[in-house]
Amino acid sequence: MSFRVKGKIIKILSEQKGTSPRGDWKKQEFVIESNEDQFPKKICFTLFNDKASSLSGLTPGSDVEVYFNIESREYNERWYHNINAFRVERVSESTSAATPPPYNPADVPPIPESEGGDDLPF
Repeated sequence: MSFRVKGKIIKILSEQKGTSPRGDWKKQEFVIESNEDQFPKKICFTLFNDKASSLSGLTPGSDVEVYFNIESREYNERWYHNINAFRVERVSESTSAATPPPYNPADVPPIPESEGGDDLPF
């Protein structure tokens, strides 16, 4: 199951790197503030390995849409949760406030002339 949320990046934390028995890894965390609900919520997301490059070119203040999964695991009878982002997209102002094009009477096709006068079937 995946989720998505729109918000503004308020902080990009420093990248963390390490080595595990499975090889090298890197982790990048960032925080957004979502205004989709009545009360703004701050959410910290984690990007792992090659997904960390999703933040390149983004700075605090950028409007983004984040696609993510939620994962929980148990350790010593305590539960820990991760919010793992897998895609981060910049939201442009033109797509966030999309308006229809202005009305132009020339865009309406002409009404065809019928031969019998009235083309109603009844």
